[in-house]
Amino acid sequence: MNGRKPSSPVRGGARPATAAPARPGASPDGLPPLRDVIATHGLAPKKSLGQNFLLDLNVTRRIARAASPEGRAIVEVGPGPGGLTRALFLEGAARILAVERDDRALAALAEIGARYPGRLETLGADALATDWPAALAAAGINERAIIAANLPYNIATGLLIDWLESEPWPPWYDRMVLMFQKEVAERIVARPGSKAYGRLAVITQWRATARIVLTLGPEAFSPPPKVSSSVVEIVPRPSPAPACSVATLGRVTAAAFGQRRKMLRQSLKTLTAMPELLLAEAGISPEERAEQLTVEQFATLAAIMDRRG
Repeated sequence: MNGRKPSSPVRGGARPATAAPARPGASPDGLPPLRDVIATHGLAPKKSLGQNFLLDLNVTRRIARAASPEGRAIVEVGPGPGGLTRALFLEGAARILAVERDDRALAALAEIGARYPGRLETLGADALATDWPAALAAAGINERAIIAANLPYNIATGLLIDWLESEPWPPWYDRMVLMFQKEVAERIVARPGSKAYGRLAVITQWRATARIVLTLGPEAFSPPPKVSSSVVEIVPRPSPAPACSVATLGRVTAAAFGQRRKMLRQSLKTLTAMPELLLAEAGISPEERAEQLTVEQFATLAAIMDRRG
């Protein structure tokens, strides 16, 4: 498995009937307020890691409830001081695999693990380089997990694409509830004909259904980012249709949206010498532009490319 192991991870195990006795504190879980945790462990957010922490437990619990974690195994990326981690446990998560690149956060996460013994596995690793099925197996999680995360902004889109391009399909996860910059969230759910519609929308909506469930202003975070953020629920389709290779779909959308102002008969020349023939077989006018095509039309083009070999 890729990544560095923390010096003292909290290992998973069978879920106990109840959590450990609560310590006196201001939070419902008996743990110290997040601001105190951040101060105690020197967890000032790092811009280089794309960190913007959610400190309001009411907000993190709203996100946790959107993930419906009751009795389920959860994968969380970039937990930081553990605000969402704690909310997921309060909402009934059975197990959490928390992947955190920032070594400074591991002690804070260990405190959460002590509060919920046997239910938190902390992996010090780069999420972009993690073998997820292997990580779940090592944590003793043998079910399809729910991914719930306030993703670091600088890796959010890359992680989403990685998860959407998972093979085999259906993937190792049951659904995703993820925080993105609002602009990125709008690109994920964009419809044909809109300015936000592009490769991210096509690949997401071909392999899954996606909807925005919550939008937060900058003031919800510490430090406040310059943009609003949105939580997106993404549920994999068991059998995306029309069937095609996700790699081929990526090539088709890259060519089409790489020159999105041009007609397809021109933009697809980077994909094939005779785009008119490809478009004719798909029943698409060569005078259309990329943003006018539906997800299904893009998948049809990819399926034809697959048949051609």
